[in-house]
Amino acid sequence: MKAKLDAIIQRDQAEYLEQLLTQNDPLLAEMEAYAAEHKVPIADREVARFLEITARAAGARKVLEIGMAIGYSVVHLARGVGAEGTIVTIEPNEEMIRAASGYLKRAGVLDRVEIERGKALEVMPTLEETFDLLFIDAVKEEYSRYLDLGLSRLRAGGVVIVDNLLWGGRVATGDTESSTVALREFNRYFLNHPQLLAEVLPVGDGLGYAVKL
Repeated sequence: MKAKLDAIIQRDQAEYLEQLLTQNDPLLAEMEAYAAEHKVPIADREVARFLEITARAAGARKVLEIGMAIGYSVVHLARGVGAEGTIVTIEPNEEMIRAASGYLKRAGVLDRVEIERGKALEVMPTLEETFDLLFIDAVKEEYSRYLDLGLSRLRAGGVVIVDNLLWGGRVATGDTESSTVALREFNRYFLNHPQLLAEVLPVGDGLGYAVKL
């Protein structure tokens, strides 16, 4: 979720887009309220919508998500892949898993979600499936390693989406906080990766978008 409404684009533009993309789904609105109250980081509304649109447009049937939290983005991805699709999502926090499981059941998509308990860097090497879409939104300092491990399981032509790449605009400043530095380095790595055709979009908090060559 946004730390500040106008962190990336000008405030009048941000307010316009915020009003334009209203939340009409009661369950998703409840999840957004829960995240705000309990300070749980979830994808911005427009990012989650982008995930669902991309999953549908790409015809994705197998998705790997790094960082589930309460399952907000999983609901969108699960709707995007349809009844025949599967989301494999990795989450180490049992409290988050319990909350997410409840929301996913209420959303009617729990049967198409496989929750892998544990730290992503430990779980990812054990996965054997081939995926159509990779979504990364977890520990910022580990993004480059998530990408490397994820690409080994992503099919050619598969899509990579990475959240928080503008980090409230801090990547464009002299901020030396560890997550900012890691994201600044990741952005260069991502955009110049030999296996990817990639860009960073000013959507939400900055969204990396790429296709595997």
